[in-house]
Amino acid sequence: MKSLLILFLLVPICLWAQSPEDKLAELGIELPEMSVPMANYAKYVQTGNLIFLAGHGSCGTPTEVDRGKLGSDLTVEQGYEAARNVGICMLSTLKHAVGDLSRVSQIVKVEGMVNSTGDFTQQPAVVNGFSDLMVEVFGEKGKHARQAVGMASLPSGITVEVSMVVEVSEE
Repeated sequence: MKSLLILFLLVPICLWAQSPEDKLAELGIELPEMSVPMANYAKYVQTGNLIFLAGHGSCGTPTEVDRGKLGSDLTVEQGYEAARNVGICMLSTLKHAVGDLSRVSQIVKVEGMVNSTGDFTQQPAVVNGFSDLMVEVFGEKGKHARQAVGMASLPSGITVEVSMVVEVSEE
């Protein structure tokens, strides 16, 4: 009897789980159109159940945080916001690749590059803007292995560039 009660209590929790798209709507995030590559490469490549997403910066009209250098032009909080903006663009590409973000089994690996001065050492705090968004949208499936490193410069002066590997379920 006790196990039936526990099952009865757990079933509604499973039924109420939000899809990633529902979570994005709750967060007030509308995904932009997938941006086009800046050069001769693909935005993503799928092999088996893994999708490799190319390095992304922010997309759309740049905000004041999307260009600049941490340690001279921007604060850690502004860098965090820039990394979150990159996450929104990356989700747009991922949705284009898989059709339904509910197919995401796991965000596997994230590589975050931060445009920063030589003495800036808070790259992990900046890339948290990206990582926190993935966890907000996908829950535990959004937790990933990660590196966050500083770069002397990034293309077009962008603040943050991120690439990632995602595992997806079959269609």
